[in-house]
Formats: sequence, structure tokens, C-alpha cells
Amino acid sequence: MASTSVSRVVPASPQEVWDLVGGFDALPDWLPYIPESAALEGGRVRRLANPDGDVIVERLVAFSETERSYTYAILEAPFPVTGYLSTLRVHPVAGRDDVAEVQWSGRFTPDGATDAETEDLFAGIYRDGLEALHQALSA
Repeated sequence: MASTSVSRVVPASPQEVWDLVGGFDALPDWLPYIPESAALEGGRVRRLANPDGDVIVERLVAFSETERSYTYAILEAPFPVTGYLSTLRVHPVAGRDDVAEVQWSGRFTPDGATDAETEDLFAGIYRDGLEALHQALSA
């Protein structure tokens, strides 16, 4: 099993960040790579589309308002992995109430690719996503 984790400090309080990212169907609000999201099964599943028309279907498997985190599994995607499980979490930064640390991590089993290739793929996705979040909060 492979895994990767990326974190970034962003310019907003933990609650402001969570208000933006905490909705499982909220990716289009801050992630330009995902302009479309449809909530299915009462909001427990999201069907995403990227600008290339690729479809990604993900299921919410854990959610904590108190911990400002959610975990999801990929059910369908054009990625060379199986068993994908990822968590998005918002942390406070000690001594600061005007910034938050956002951590995006995942673990998965490569399928037709190496551990390093899939770790690099998702590290890039997470890094680009957190950069987009930083930009959205800076606007």
C-alpha cells in the first residue's frame, strides 16, 4: 500500500476554512480542477467531473464537524490505484487565529503503476488543490 500527505497553511481561521471545504459536495467552490459535483445518495456520494470530462465518483466514509475532517473512498476514477482512501482535515495553528493548516492525505494500492508514481500523482493533486484553496482564501 502506498500513501502520501500534503499540508499547507492558508490565510483564514480554521472555521472559515472548514466553512468553505467542509461540505462533501463543495469542491467546485474552491478547486478549479473540479468544476462540477453532483450529490447522490443523500449527499453520501459525489459524482465529480473535471474539465477533460473524466468522471470521479467518491463515497463519504467518515465526517467530523468537531475535528473539521472528512474521509472518502474513490469508487470510480481514471487513476491507476485501487482501495483509495483519503482524508481532508483542517487544523488550528498554535497561537494564531487568522490562519489554519489544511492536510490532505491518502493511501491506496497502485494498479499498473509503482508506489512512487502513484504517490507523486496524488501529492501533485493535493499540492495543486491546496494551492487553489490558498488562492481562493486570499481573493
